[in-house]
Amino acid sequence: MSHDPRSPRPLVPPLQPAAVYVFPDLDAVDAVYHREIPGYIYARDGHPNAAELAATLTQREAAHWGIVTASGMAAISAAILGIVSTGDRILASDRLYGKTTRLLRNELSRLGVVTEFVDICDRDVVREALKKPTRILFTETISNPLCRIADLPALAELTQQSHTELIVDNTFATPELCRPLALGATLVVESLTKLIAGHSDVTLGYVGGVQSANPERIISGVSTWGLASNPFDCWLASRGLETLTLRVQAATTNAGIVADWLAEQPNVARVFYPGRIDHPDHGISSRLLPQGPGNMLAFELVGGRAAVNRWMRACPNIPFAPSLGHTRTTCSHPASTSHRFDPPAEKQRQGISDGLVRLSVGCEPIAELLANLAGTHLEP
Repeated sequence: MSHDPRSPRPLVPPLQPAAVYVFPDLDAVDAVYHREIPGYIYARDGHPNAAELAATLTQREAAHWGIVTASGMAAISAAILGIVSTGDRILASDRLYGKTTRLLRNELSRLGVVTEFVDICDRDVVREALKKPTRILFTETISNPLCRIADLPALAELTQQSHTELIVDNTFATPELCRPLALGATLVVESLTKLIAGHSDVTLGYVGGVQSANPERIISGVSTWGLASNPFDCWLASRGLETLTLRVQAATTNAGIVADWLAEQPNVARVFYPGRIDHPDHGISSRLLPQGPGNMLAFELVGGRAAVNRWMRACPNIPFAPSLGHTRTTCSHPASTSHRFDPPAEKQRQGISDGLVRLSVGCEPIAELLANLAGTHLEP
């Protein structure tokens, strides 16, 4: 039966949790495999909710293609595994999410892939490092947790000169604030678990890229390595994506106010927010992120871990949640969570002290948020 265009359709796309699909005969199976007719065979290879979410994100990212994965780390893994082979070299920022560093340093090394970590903010250092054959340069748009900004156009120029693939983790910025592919990146990865889904009830990732990024190898790898998404989380993330623009705008505005307020508190040693003129990358941030540097910031309490414990106990309305991107403000302690397994010397090098707190600023009314913060007194 043909579809009548006058027929009503659901305003909200339906959840389709099927793991497998039914075919009338083998000819129909062949037709789907050969892409002669649309359809799905097995949910690990693709399903309607993932396809719909990926299509929307691909448009938002200005990508040529994209695929949803089981998590942000699955997205990073798929992007890298789709490019490297044994003996290849990766150049990576020396300020990354802890699990990303572990993947690059520990797991990929077992496969014969070598990673060298460099100061991504020093263009001369990156240029010199790229003189050796390099398959991938990996960075975050806004680093976790101290919010350093990568000069993506400059890095893209260097990687194009050296025939290196530039992969950018854009999780802190989202496509609302930055579109790395439009700035010269080969691939962009997002943890949809965070701001894009936005409600702390989803675990998903996304990989998108330009056409030259060998999409078939990455897309096939998502199925082969078991990195695929599930329908329910995709359905929830599609719902969250509808309000991404409003949430990012509101949270970014709040973050700027909170950063300035924290800087005035006597027992706050430092505030890390690219929107402030005292941040080392304030200039790059203003150029690269004209709509603002997002909702993430960090601050260091005088008094170390003990001060953080007192701060957390005195502030129940700012819950400790070792993730980010919720509609309400949450806090985390990088030394105990995201960078817990980094050696002490590495934490010290990055400036991740026991007194460092990371805030994921939410969309709640700013008066309420400041009242919650003021109630802590921030005493060491």
